[in-house]
Amino acid sequence: MTEPRVAYFCMEYGLHPALTIYSGGLGILAGDYMKSVGDLGVPVTGVGILWDQGYTSQTIEDGAPVDRYEPTRRDALEPVDAELEVMVRGERVALRAWKVARYTEAELYLLEPVEDRHRWITRRLYGGGPEDRVAQEIVLGIGGVRLLRALGREVDVYHFNEGHAVFAGHELIRERRAAGESFDDACAAVRDRIVFTTHTPVPAGNESHDIGLLEKMGATVGLEPAELERLGGSPYGMTVAGLRLARRANAVARLHGETSRAMWRDVDGGAPIISITNGVHAGTWQDGRIRGAGRDEHLLWAAHRAAKSELVAAIADRAGAALDPDQLIVGFARRAAAYKRSDLIFGDPERLERLFAGRKLQLVFSGKAHPRDDEGKRIIGSLVAATRRWPRNVVFLENYDMEIGAALTRGCDVWLNNPRRPMEASGTSGMKAAMNGVLNCSILDGWWPEGCRHGETGWRIEAELTGADSEVERDRRDRDALLDVLEHEVMPAFYGPREDWVRMMQASIAMSERPFSTERMVEEYYARLY
Repeated sequence: MTEPRVAYFCMEYGLHPALTIYSGGLGILAGDYMKSVGDLGVPVTGVGILWDQGYTSQTIEDGAPVDRYEPTRRDALEPVDAELEVMVRGERVALRAWKVARYTEAELYLLEPVEDRHRWITRRLYGGGPEDRVAQEIVLGIGGVRLLRALGREVDVYHFNEGHAVFAGHELIRERRAAGESFDDACAAVRDRIVFTTHTPVPAGNESHDIGLLEKMGATVGLEPAELERLGGSPYGMTVAGLRLARRANAVARLHGETSRAMWRDVDGGAPIISITNGVHAGTWQDGRIRGAGRDEHLLWAAHRAAKSELVAAIADRAGAALDPDQLIVGFARRAAAYKRSDLIFGDPERLERLFAGRKLQLVFSGKAHPRDDEGKRIIGSLVAATRRWPRNVVFLENYDMEIGAALTRGCDVWLNNPRRPMEASGTSGMKAAMNGVLNCSILDGWWPEGCRHGETGWRIEAELTGADSEVERDRRDRDALLDVLEHEVMPAFYGPREDWVRMMQASIAMSERPFSTERMVEEYYARLY
């Protein structure tokens, strides 16, 4: 049987630190997906946007994050001979495409306006206001379909990775209506060829737009307000429309599937939501020395020690901090968002100081806040303040990127994750750590319920919560549970017999290498989604 030809739409792709067109987990997932698509040789064409400045460079000044933007490097891109245009605010916007010539063997094309006067649209990833966002989504969705036509690509399945690509569905409906089909017939035919991945349960990640704004910006491509409302409601929900346009949808972990089905259960006519757990590209994220160690305990420990020494050296270079490679290093690195609670552990300083005694516990943090997320920036400031209070035990690495992420998920001993439940869709950084024998210590959210065998592949943080608990009380209970696990299980295991720790590392690697790889994920997409 011939494999279906897939067009994969995503707003961002995290392929390499030098190509800064990604902001976080969504982009890293899309980049890892395209790498595995290339490795497996399956017929997928990726579509995205070439951002002039990409995401922010975020450094620390006077204890607070400061954002700067730098031009995107184009040395990994090749121009494509394709002519197309979209309409934005009643004006024709000519688009050109670039092919990503490095970092993946798969076909991946990035769109941008030809004329400088239209470059406001693709100036910054997730920059600007509602009009900017709709214009960007017109380029991705409507422009993406027109690019595929200009390139002569035959497509069997259109995969919308998150709601940003939904306007591609508008364009596919427009094409069929132009050929004489009714709206209902066009929708039915289009739905048979679209699949949709829903990610974050956080409301801000499931955007909606006023239908009048969609008309003003040109996202309707001939669809009437009543027809738009049938797809996305009013205001027009991008995730709602994605579910109604798709024949099938997927969540990104088993638990996330339960959360998503409950969250979107009232969407009439929405696609059934199955669970296909995310993965990571092992060739990118797993240290070759770890992979080469196989089942040899001595080689595995030597490889881990080498990676840990490299991390300690990088920390000294980047932050001027001198950590002890013989003592426990716990890492925490991800986007600074309120629900991820990066600074949760610092809420009980007296107890924490007992664990810090003798440098038995060393904490390394990294992360970025969205430029307009004041709470995220407050969290970053809190982490920086902790480095000043406990300079021998706490480190913060500024300007979090793929390079820092790789160093931490290879060189730490333990990987910490403590989100508010059930807000973590997947949490792929923990998968990267697990593949390197870095043991996860995490709340049972996202992917971890699938990978956790407590005391064998890592540890669970599990507090007794009730629906009546306030947010402050939930945080306190989770923090107590976290500190209990660190003090009574993680630290005794690390400072206990080395062979027992290495056996846990081996169990972590065996648990994660295949089941939590994008190679498995792509194969499952083909088997169950496409």
